[in-house]
Amino acid sequence: MQSTSERRVPIGDRLVGPNTPAYVIGEIGINHNAEVAIARALIDVAAEAGCDAVKFQKRTPSICVPVDQRERIRSTPWGDMTYLEYKERMEFDADAYAAIGRHATARGLDWFASPWDIPSVEFLEQFDVVCHKVASASITDVPLLEAIRDTGRPVILSTGMSTLDEIDRAVDVVGSERLILLHTTSTYPCPPEEANLLGIRTLGERYGVPVGYSGHERGLQISVAAVAMGACVVERHITLDRTMWGSDHAASLEPQGLRQLVRDIRVVETAFGDGVMRVYPGEEEPRRRLRPDVETLTSA
Repeated sequence: MQSTSERRVPIGDRLVGPNTPAYVIGEIGINHNAEVAIARALIDVAAEAGCDAVKFQKRTPSICVPVDQRERIRSTPWGDMTYLEYKERMEFDADAYAAIGRHATARGLDWFASPWDIPSVEFLEQFDVVCHKVASASITDVPLLEAIRDTGRPVILSTGMSTLDEIDRAVDVVGSERLILLHTTSTYPCPPEEANLLGIRTLGERYGVPVGYSGHERGLQISVAAVAMGACVVERHITLDRTMWGSDHAASLEPQGLRQLVRDIRVVETAFGDGVMRVYPGEEEPRRRLRPDVETLTSA
């Protein structure tokens, strides 16, 4: 098995893995509130912040919504309706996906989605997406994992609310050659004491694949720390306004927060250096002043 220091996975035009800039994903998910205009605006936010990709969620509600929840009444911006009607209302059709896909590409972003069922995998395949994302909720859905594997595309797999045995089985199904794992905790919002960032190292050592981080916490510190600990992917939910209607907005980053996150990630990456000990140019004058008895070394 290759070590995590060697293996990289191609996503679009990028190689994603250790010793490469973190691949930053703006998770639009369902925060578009079924409006293409909002989806386009969120794509713009991600592009202007310096993200590498945006991600959506694709479901076939008649398959994904549990039978006992389908007739429950939910208040929505479009009036009261059953939960099944609401989930159907939230789904983009092929024309909408074609439009937002073109916009993402025009803004220089990769785009893809988390398919929650096999027909959604088939739906997304028509758009030649750069990869497929397995949501934490789907990690034990073996038929779905098999359908995603059989596309031959790279797979990004989130590991929230999962045991190692469940992750083992998922990795066995999808294979490790084109796999990126995301350490995550599926608590919304995630408190710092549940982030368990050392899990990034655990996953890397156990599976020998690139490992990233999908964050659901408030603030930016934990996501930046994840990069410092070796995460090669960072995924965060994004929104135009956390007060918007919808279940995921409150745990999302607004435009200013997303810009700051990407900026801080790039600063941390610049600070990594190469590990070679040397006297830097900025140190030469203090060295001469503070160590007059030591010959100044030429910096490498």
